[in-house]
Amino acid sequence: MTQPNTPSTAYLEAMEGDVAKRVASATPPEHTEEDYPGQEKAWDASAALAEGLRETAAHIVADLHAHPETAFEEHRSMAVLADIVEEHGFSTRRGVYGVDTAFEATWRSEDFDPKRHPTVAILAEYDALPQIGHACGHNIIAAAGVTGFLAATAALVDVPLPGRILLQGTPAEEGHSGKEYMIRGGSLDGVDAAVMIHGFGYDIGAHAWVGRRILRVRFRGVAAHASSQPFMGRNALDAASLAYQGIGLMRQQMPPSDRVHATMAGGDRPSIIPKSADMHIYVRSLGTRTLMDLSGRVEDIVRGAALMAGVEVDLEWDEHPMTLPVRNNAPLVERWAATQARRGRTALPAGTVPDTVAASTDFGNVSNLVPGLHPMVKVSPSDVALHTEDFARWAATPQAVDAAVDSAAGLAQVTLDFLADPEFRRAAREDFDKQGPVAVDTLLAGGAGTPARN
Repeated sequence: MTQPNTPSTAYLEAMEGDVAKRVASATPPEHTEEDYPGQEKAWDASAALAEGLRETAAHIVADLHAHPETAFEEHRSMAVLADIVEEHGFSTRRGVYGVDTAFEATWRSEDFDPKRHPTVAILAEYDALPQIGHACGHNIIAAAGVTGFLAATAALVDVPLPGRILLQGTPAEEGHSGKEYMIRGGSLDGVDAAVMIHGFGYDIGAHAWVGRRILRVRFRGVAAHASSQPFMGRNALDAASLAYQGIGLMRQQMPPSDRVHATMAGGDRPSIIPKSADMHIYVRSLGTRTLMDLSGRVEDIVRGAALMAGVEVDLEWDEHPMTLPVRNNAPLVERWAATQARRGRTALPAGTVPDTVAASTDFGNVSNLVPGLHPMVKVSPSDVALHTEDFARWAATPQAVDAAVDSAAGLAQVTLDFLADPEFRRAAREDFDKQGPVAVDTLLAGGAGTPARN
């Protein structure tokens, strides 16, 4: 019995060597806590409060890890998180913004005026992957978001600031676009910045996240006896095979950061020419324009394959809304790096880990509408990949709890700084604006989709 070849680790080892050199030569953050006068008391308070919530963070990390729930099915996970927030004196709204498993809690100063005072949304994901559970560490994201919100709002008792802080539970990121559904329901109305974290094998202030579109294809041919009358058939599986090979050949002419991956299925038995075949295709790119260009090229291949095989084809783009590339915001990232230096972590600059090591997230949709922070926080060894059973194991370790607590302190500190510092807010908005027009029209043209309901 033959075994699959073991993939070579040569490329990964070479990449790790290059990354190690960059890490060794990385300079400390250009700005440190001393550059943010007047915030020492708030930072000290939020850091102490985050540490005081370590047991809560550990409970969330372990509980969600032990009870993983997939997209739009996170009823228990939502309840666990909302209950904790309510135990700390907040009311929560559940099933908000058109998504059954989303929730929101709000803190606002007594004098809050949306025309004069800022609003920060702290986001918490909590969906898991099928079969392998929290192999993307969303249990850590949830723990960091919830305890970061609690630390920030508790610090405001002694360091009062005008403004509003939202904690938004954002389900259905894996293979879906939960945040985009919430956006269409109004989740970002009045929000000036949104912040969250993601677990990884490195501490990185800003990393590349590619946009993603989903294409469903159905080829429809004519069934026939594969031996006695094959000439009377039109083979739908042939069309799927041609499309699969065409995508493979196109890869040579794709930018190195672009990705296309597909599955296909068709036919019932070898003696019958398949009359139908299906493909499920992911298209990814670092830019919105390049994502749309790559989408057009994939569609041309699919239609060409149908023409060659003499079959009909139905295409459905974006059963769920597309996810856009993340816009990293330099002032937010800079402030994040300063908070993590206090925790003994060095948040590496963008580009330390190659852009080709990139996945997709629906936070990209958020960051195209408001200034956004989405840093990576080290949970596992650097050679452990997301979406693997190995990372799922690391997501339930003491290192995962440390990551959640350090992140909670950082999220709280960045949030408090945003409320306190109008120059910081102005810089974040200017950085956002200079990245160009928002790709809302492109996003809406990609299809709305309908979230699953239980």
